[in-house]
Amino acid sequence: MTIGRQDQERIKAMANKLHTTLISSGILGKREMPEYLLPLGVEEGSLEHILFITLTVSLDYQRDADTLWKRSRMAYQDERTRYLFDPKLLHEVPYKTIKNDLQKHNVSQKITKDAEIWRTVGVTFYKKWEGDPRKFLADCNWDCPEILSRLKDDSHQYNGRIRRDFPYLRGNKIGPLWVRMLRDNVGISELRNLNMVPIPVDIHVARASMALGVVRGRYNGNLEEIYDQIRFAWREGVLGIQVKNREMVALDMDLPLWLLSRNGCTSRDKVTGICPKTDKCPIKEFCVPGRIDIKGTKIIIDT
Repeated sequence: MTIGRQDQERIKAMANKLHTTLISSGILGKREMPEYLLPLGVEEGSLEHILFITLTVSLDYQRDADTLWKRSRMAYQDERTRYLFDPKLLHEVPYKTIKNDLQKHNVSQKITKDAEIWRTVGVTFYKKWEGDPRKFLADCNWDCPEILSRLKDDSHQYNGRIRRDFPYLRGNKIGPLWVRMLRDNVGISELRNLNMVPIPVDIHVARASMALGVVRGRYNGNLEEIYDQIRFAWREGVLGIQVKNREMVALDMDLPLWLLSRNGCTSRDKVTGICPKTDKCPIKEFCVPGRIDIKGTKIIIDT
């Protein structure tokens, strides 16, 4: 692998441009992600909002985000399946029923696995934190590195075996993504040390980062092998940038990069690097030429 990190001043300049563009006009006209739309009847910042975000994001792996969040909203708005968002009822209702009901609005895609993830996360919050994720956050002193560490390490015994408390919520992408959603969507202001939370890299953040030359070079292999370089580049690149009387953190780049890829970089020709959205792209001056060919978990890059 010969991908090399680019100079941080260049990354700083594009971070500034992305952030100011997001605020002023949106990235290619878009400002919001699929999780921003709440189910009918849910008040922003409420416990119901937190549980809706927490349980849904636990399944945000190898999924189309628009579809996942739409299906989850449908399940919440259906009185027959709304119990799926109540940790106490997830503990009381038979697993088979939960498994079947997660399929009614196609919330689950991998039927057994998704049901196990959903129920385990919900029941963990019921048994250990009285059904309120904020009690878990408070037990972590609202400290983001501690929250991410506990997501990975906390466990319980089930049928004589040790099982993780937070399957998939503990992941390298979903854990930081959950923290960002708690800050941006739910509005939890007590969270501390957000500068130590890595950007939640998925295929969109990776694609946009490579199109912008945040990491560039020649490589043919597993896409996730370059995720650490992307995390490092954005963590260092935003240092010292001031936004709204605070320092920018890598999490601030998640939304604009996701929107840039979803609405722009995805249209870029995989081999030639020619992008039909160039004329409208707010950050076109940073785009690098070359091949960025992503197929599933594999990537060929030559930039």
